[in-house]
Amino acid sequence: MGRSRGGLTSKVHAVVGAWGLPVRLGLTPGEAHDSQLCSVLLSGLRPQTMLLADRAYDANWIRAFVAEQGAWANIPPTLNRKDPICFSRHLYRARNMVERFFNKIKQCRRIATRYDKLAANYLAFIKLASIRLWLGAYESTP
Repeated sequence: MGRSRGGLTSKVHAVVGAWGLPVRLGLTPGEAHDSQLCSVLLSGLRPQTMLLADRAYDANWIRAFVAEQGAWANIPPTLNRKDPICFSRHLYRARNMVERFFNKIKQCRRIATRYDKLAANYLAFIKLASIRLWLGAYESTP
């Protein structure tokens, strides 16, 4: 997200459904590794679901955590991985739903520039923008 009033950077972590609507959200400092919130965000996955994540989530413990819940992880392997894993590039294309979600919430100026000093306030406005996306997806059209 870049420089902000609360510090140098912040990372927004999101679990997004198949339609691009957020399911779970989290916020960490910019210097934290991506997998820091992994166990919190991925707890409660439904069986028979597929997790699409980027290379930062390529760890054996994350794959085991997802498999415990009956889900399947399609994560591209890191370049230094020694043992080969099963990965589908075709299925991985659907991960752009997460990038589209981030693009949609950055349409809110307060989120894109991060005027909030406190992380709790910033996360609250991210959640408000997410609620706006949910309401827009389910509003009735005449």
